[in-house]
Amino acid sequence: MEVRRKIVSASPTTARTMKQIAINKDKAGLLLVELTIVVVILGILATFAVPRFMSSVEKTKASEAFSYLAQIESAQARHNAEKGRYAWSLRDLDITVKNPEFFYVSGPYSSNWETKWEMKLTRNGASSGFGRYTVVFDQDGFNGQKSSIPADLKPAL
Repeated sequence: MEVRRKIVSASPTTARTMKQIAINKDKAGLLLVELTIVVVILGILATFAVPRFMSSVEKTKASEAFSYLAQIESAQARHNAEKGRYAWSLRDLDITVKNPEFFYVSGPYSSNWETKWEMKLTRNGASSGFGRYTVVFDQDGFNGQKSSIPADLKPAL
């Protein structure tokens, strides 16, 4: 028994379809290269954007310390005007402030409560690569010499 096969010649429509498949295969390879280039560009942009973003987040957290201590400074000034000395404890002040979320509070402390006071906040937890910096206020406001906060985190005073 002999099997005969029928040979079909390619019609013009089939030839066009084959060319389109070949072109689509080339385009698929091109899309992979384009996608790789886009991913590399996004990676480069992220390399610059992420540290800047993290710095702005940390600057916002640092502003919490400055806001808290500015309130304490104002209350200490009022207490000194009324009593002739600075308050030994935050409970003695005429304000109620919630402790900062991202800082450990120490103070107030002084060697002479009639003329000066000082209070320090220390950054706790992760600080986006800035470490455990401190913010110190005294009767004159922000004390930059006793503070260890990086310059780029300080808000405009």
